[in-house]
Amino acid sequence: MSFLLLPVVAIVSPPIIVFLGLHRIKLHAIESDATMRIAMAAALLSLTAIAASYLLNLAGPRSVPLIFGAVFFLLAMSARVFGLYALRYLSERHSTCLPVIIYGAGAAGIQLAAALRQSVEARPVLFVDDNPNLHKVVVAGLEVRAPGELRHLINKYGVARVLLAIPSLSDKKRNDLFARLTKLPVEVQVLPSFIDLMSGRSLETSLRTVSPDELLGRDMVELDTPEIAKAYAGRVVMVTGAGGSIGSELCRQLINCNPAAIVLFEQSEYALYAINGELSEMAAQARIPVITRLGSVTNRARVVRVVTGDNVDIILHAAAYKHVPLVEDNEVEGASNNVIGTKIVADVADEVGIERFILVSTDKAVRPTNIMGATKRMAELVVQDIQTRAPQTRYAMVRFGNVLGSSGSVLPLFQKQIAAGGPVTVTHPDVTRFFMTIPEAARLVLLAGAYATGGDVFVLDMGKPQKIVDIAKRMIELSGRELKDPDTGKGDIAIEITGLRPGEKLYEELLITDDLSTTPHPKILRAEEIPLSEIQVASLLRATEAAIANGDAAALRAIVRDRVEGYHLPTHESASA
Repeated sequence: MSFLLLPVVAIVSPPIIVFLGLHRIKLHAIESDATMRIAMAAALLSLTAIAASYLLNLAGPRSVPLIFGAVFFLLAMSARVFGLYALRYLSERHSTCLPVIIYGAGAAGIQLAAALRQSVEARPVLFVDDNPNLHKVVVAGLEVRAPGELRHLINKYGVARVLLAIPSLSDKKRNDLFARLTKLPVEVQVLPSFIDLMSGRSLETSLRTVSPDELLGRDMVELDTPEIAKAYAGRVVMVTGAGGSIGSELCRQLINCNPAAIVLFEQSEYALYAINGELSEMAAQARIPVITRLGSVTNRARVVRVVTGDNVDIILHAAAYKHVPLVEDNEVEGASNNVIGTKIVADVADEVGIERFILVSTDKAVRPTNIMGATKRMAELVVQDIQTRAPQTRYAMVRFGNVLGSSGSVLPLFQKQIAAGGPVTVTHPDVTRFFMTIPEAARLVLLAGAYATGGDVFVLDMGKPQKIVDIAKRMIELSGRELKDPDTGKGDIAIEITGLRPGEKLYEELLITDDLSTTPHPKILRAEEIPLSEIQVASLLRATEAAIANGDAAALRAIVRDRVEGYHLPTHESASA
């Protein structure tokens, strides 16, 4: 008679399942509530079977209904979990979703991962978290890795976007972390704070950020060529200013060139610590030694010890004071670092007989209107002069425009101002600049080293210059905000014109003359410029060294005014003078 138990349970099961809503549980939403409902269904079915067996006085072990309930629960849960993972595997295998890494394995990160799994646009592949106790732990089905592995993980999984999901961070810490993440070759988006979410801002709008290439006004220049790897493979490469925006990117890209070693030369202890920490794991995986050396380029004895002691073959000279207003107020130190520092490193390169020396210069060196640009032009002249007496070393200079994403550039400044609710400050409505990305700038420096024949000045074809005010408008729009109309007051972010700063040009130039020659790369040109004579450069250096030794800013400005060809005050300063 025990066979009567089967139809009884079969008749009672559908009402119980419908009552508890088991048929409405979504496959991707197996959480505590759903598990509880399945457990309740199993318990009710067991009780029903026990009651039926007593009422019908059925023979058989009394444990059978309990075993039946346990088996029902296990099969119901197993079927759903298996189906969930099967569908996830199939969707990921054939998916075109953008792979993303979530920075932050806390509650916000877990919720974001769950939401993205239902998205057709993005697919989370990993968590990254600062907490070492979480490293290598699987959270919400994703492995948690250390921040130091980010660059390697981005390359390994083809990640194009990193989502910062730590809403509890203070503004300062979030901005600092965001600044570090934007140095990676990915877009970085920030999960809004709970205050932003409560204020009604949508998640998609709050996450929208601007990548540097969106602001170029042109396509990024493809600079990957076999000449780069050939030029640096097996060499010991020293990067001065290794902790700066360009210097640090040079170090990152050098890892892929298989050098014998990379020497990081930097006067800032913190900057050296930061870039060494970032490179250590990547370099270890590539089996490339990274050597850290504290020191200033103005300390000749230290430069000699490092270059000779570490057997340097190539020097990439990125160390410089580059912020126009700061150098304008500290002109003597600017000249000491930019001019004398360059001469010291270039002289040592000649004395030791290294293979190549590449100077990172700027478009502000062309007909300069400020001390920073003038000192960089003087550095170019010094390097060209040394080349005439150093046939064993190939010297070259690389001149490029504003680097988007570097410290002091408009991208981090405007991002910070937009995040704060504005206004976005622009010095003049007509000011224009040439723009390039940090990877483009670093790649151009490496290519210059590969193409150098001696005394070369390389420039990148960067298209037409962009108006800064147009960049500001584009960033506001791309950030998901609305430009405020000054007449009606409608919109989110206003643009404020603050006036040109001391020494600032309305527009920049890349060439002193129009005499250009080609290189193996169609977008890289070699400027043919006439250098000063050895006597002229020696006289210029003597006067500059005397002004620096005496701390005489007025004398230094007189030297720049009288001896740097093309130097002039900007129109707005000339008028006020």
